Amino acid sequence: MANINTADIGFEKEIWKAADKMRGNIDASEYKSVVLGLIFLKYISDKFETKYRQLVDEGAGFEEDKDEYTAENIFYVPAEARWATIAAQAHTPEIGIAIDNAMRAIERENKRLKNILPKNFARPELDKRRLGDVVDLFTNIHMHRHGDSKDILGRTYEYCLSKFAEAEGKLAGEFYTPACVVRTLVEVLQPYNGRVYDPCCGSGGMFVQSAHFIESHQGNINSISVYGQDSNPTTWKMAQMNLAIRGIEADLGQYNADTFFHDCHPTLKADFVMANPPFNLSDWGADKLADDVRWRFGTPPNGNANFAWIQHIIHHLAPTGRAGVVLANGSLSSQSSGEGDIRRRLIEADLVDCIVAMPPQLFYTTPIPVSIWFFNKAKTQPGHTLFIDARNLGTMVTRKLRELTDCDEPDRQGDIQRIADTYRAYAEGRLSAEQGFCAVATTEEITAQDFILTPGRYVGIAAQAEDSEPFAAKMARLTGELSELFAESHALEAEIRRQLESIGYKLED
Repeated sequence: MANINTADIGFEKEIWKAADKMRGNIDASEYKSVVLGLIFLKYISDKFETKYRQLVDEGAGFEEDKDEYTAENIFYVPAEARWATIAAQAHTPEIGIAIDNAMRAIERENKRLKNILPKNFARPELDKRRLGDVVDLFTNIHMHRHGDSKDILGRTYEYCLSKFAEAEGKLAGEFYTPACVVRTLVEVLQPYNGRVYDPCCGSGGMFVQSAHFIESHQGNINSISVYGQDSNPTTWKMAQMNLAIRGIEADLGQYNADTFFHDCHPTLKADFVMANPPFNLSDWGADKLADDVRWRFGTPPNGNANFAWIQHIIHHLAPTGRAGVVLANGSLSSQSSGEGDIRRRLIEADLVDCIVAMPPQLFYTTPIPVSIWFFNKAKTQPGHTLFIDARNLGTMVTRKLRELTDCDEPDRQGDIQRIADTYRAYAEGRLSAEQGFCAVATTEEITAQDFILTPGRYVGIAAQAEDSEPFAAKMARLTGELSELFAESHALEAEIRRQLESIGYKLED
């Protein structure tokens, strides 16, 4: 995969712009299910229609045989739910009812989708004229054929999720982790096969990127088993849709549930865990779980669930399992409420494999700096921990948002690949420390730092390039450049005065 980021969003942006016409006065959190539901319906209808026509051309009369579709992981769409039926009613007052009925019909025919699809298109707040206009636009788009990507719906789905995250701000953390952060987790852990678990799975991005990774390395998606859960009912349904459309079989529990109080997978021992838990979650119910078997390294404080998430994840790791967890930077150094003691025991148990300090402004949801903790129950470098200071990586893609670059071309390494390659070099025992970027510390060295895991303490400050330009020459160059800037400034000022005078205004000197 080469050079994939938000610069490549032409089609997705087109879909978003079209669907955004329906917004009206609906809150972003409610509008989300409308947009994603319509995209979902259009996509499965396109997939069904392609197979349907193929069966008709074969002439054996199997075009209405549901097994012909399910055998190829295609959802069977009954007649009343097919896009042609929807399109024919686009400009009638009943278009919302027609879409809701289509969703119900699809759920009846596909048990995996039962009670998952949104059925809120008939609501009075949704402008039916605008909804009909969007249906018209979608009618002319064959999503699953567009371009060279077989995952165009996935890309569109993820793009729309990011736009909702931008609109919803802080609340978006419940369902969206930036794609470049997920890619970093996946590229380091490389989940080729085994059980993959996310205890706070949001919209399922960790699983989707795991599937992408396997496919891009010529692997088989059926080599992984996917487990997860989420406490938010809307987010849980979004994840079910997100995974279903990609053909990813997943066990996300029978319903949404609080991970701490209702663990949907109590006996699971996962080979890989990837998670972006809510940052610094307070009042999470620690007093009711004081003697929980998961708190092997100490009871987490009620004021912050960071170390509850860590210990829940470690509890679910297989004997050779590995995990990547996104946490607020406070978890690296906090000594309050017993957190320092829990961190010390984790280090003494030799579970902390790598810490990556991430750059700022990666999240729509919060400006706070974050790090990724990587845990390993069978470290290839026992007694050692890798520290990576990636705070200076990334590229600003908007005034407020930064992305890690993603490019694995031989002559142009992306930020994500640089982090992953650094980890691999460490795991294979061939890493050379890079001042200001990466270093390996022993448990004794971490102990000497009072078990604080801030990467800057271990990697140091990057060496500055030596300035060999003589002072006199530098001053002559800089003053010359400044004179040119002053001259340009005066020219611009004169032009502004002329333009103002041409419309009857004169600036006082």
